[in-house]
Amino acid sequence: MSELTIIAGCGYLGAALARLVLARGGRVLGLTHSAASAEALNAAGIPAMACDLADADSCHAVARAAGAGPVNVAHTAAGGRGGGAERYEAIHLHGTRNLRAALPGLRRFIFTSSTSVYPQTDGETVDETSPAEPGRETGRILRLAENETLAAGGTVARLAGIYGPDRSVLLRNFLTGEAAVDARPDAPDGRWINQIHREDAAAALALLLAAPDETARGEIFNVSDLHPMTQRAAYQEMARRFHRPMPPDGAPDFSRKRGWTSKRVSSAKLAAAGWQPAYPSWFDALENDPAFLPSILRQLHAVPHDPERGSPDNQ
Repeated sequence: MSELTIIAGCGYLGAALARLVLARGGRVLGLTHSAASAEALNAAGIPAMACDLADADSCHAVARAAGAGPVNVAHTAAGGRGGGAERYEAIHLHGTRNLRAALPGLRRFIFTSSTSVYPQTDGETVDETSPAEPGRETGRILRLAENETLAAGGTVARLAGIYGPDRSVLLRNFLTGEAAVDARPDAPDGRWINQIHREDAAAALALLLAAPDETARGEIFNVSDLHPMTQRAAYQEMARRFHRPMPPDGAPDFSRKRGWTSKRVSSAKLAAAGWQPAYPSWFDALENDPAFLPSILRQLHAVPHDPERGSPDNQ
């Protein structure tokens, strides 16, 4: 019997990972918070069940459904819109504890954290050995979950901002005119932006699930594309491609959910393990992912591409 991969939080990223594992002949069980979401996944061909990760009994029910045989877990659940420290603690910290307790003897446990745990603000390049001492409470909760995962022999994947079909704050803000460069005297070009396409993030997790123990157990991996951008550079290129004005400079928003940080995240360690992103940069996805731009335009109720304004210049 092939290994079963339990995907805790089978949403935007988790469902992409499930499809990838299934396409490679593996077995999956997706966990969602609601029965309705689980039903929708089942209808889409992804075996799923409802589970409250913060509830130990609910996680033990998952263990019974998993049955015998080797099991992997990828904890990809997100804090959710508006999720504060209490929700982060329930999902990320208690969720990882409950899953490990209900499923002893796991072959692989991957906890998806965030590159927001790096607090650097001076634009330096950070890797897995760089200080990760976040100032926000949500970041500190992620670090606790990371440390417990590593101590148990699990793997931590620190993900940059995820984008892809139907999701891109960067593009939405530019197209709606809400974008601004968070310029400061010491950072006139604004923050450094680190992102990862959903499919590349899923491919990274699939690689780590299949990696040898000596590669993955007790290790941290950054998951970010190969070309961080400053806000100014990103918006200048969008302005050129979409034939729209450059967004103005604005006061930095220090209340951002991910915190106000500015650093360049290196994924060299992940690349050394064999990961090759399909979209090395955000603009590669804009040009080559046929679902990306149209999905955002549909969300914005955009009219068909205007050759002067609505479609990017890919020359």
